[in-house]
Amino acid sequence: MAPALSWACRCDPHVIPADLDPTKPLHATAIALGPQGALFLGASGSGKSELALALIALGAELISDDLVRVTKGAEGWPMLSGPGRMAGVIEARGVGLLTVRHRAEAPLSLIVDLDRVETARLPALVTTPVFDQPIPVLSRVDSLHFPAILHAYLTGGRLSVSPP
Repeated sequence: MAPALSWACRCDPHVIPADLDPTKPLHATAIALGPQGALFLGASGSGKSELALALIALGAELISDDLVRVTKGAEGWPMLSGPGRMAGVIEARGVGLLTVRHRAEAPLSLIVDLDRVETARLPALVTTPVFDQPIPVLSRVDSLHFPAILHAYLTGGRLSVSPP
């Protein structure tokens, strides 16, 4: 029997500030995996760079570490880019600055809020508006498999399935 699909969605307008200024970078880290871009938000030491390094090991490319610009692209979609001065450089705590695969920009497809922990087994889809586009938001999952989970999300997508 096929799973029942649920399109339950809630909006969290507080993840990205409503008055987002594209000229000022956010304290964040961004990666690209295929055509998708992911933005990692969280306090200093929350694991933004660590998560990016794990995804880079799985084939992602760094867009920017520590400072990320979110601008409106030609089609009106939010785009991720870095300030450029540290292109391809990421901080690895306890090791130093590393050079990794990188690209200049990617469309924003996912926001990961590392300051919040997801405890639900099958959470409702959460979005936040960025330049009037609904962007999915995931909270941190305390699992060693979280980078693999994000890799699968970015390369395969997410079904919304209601528990039986």
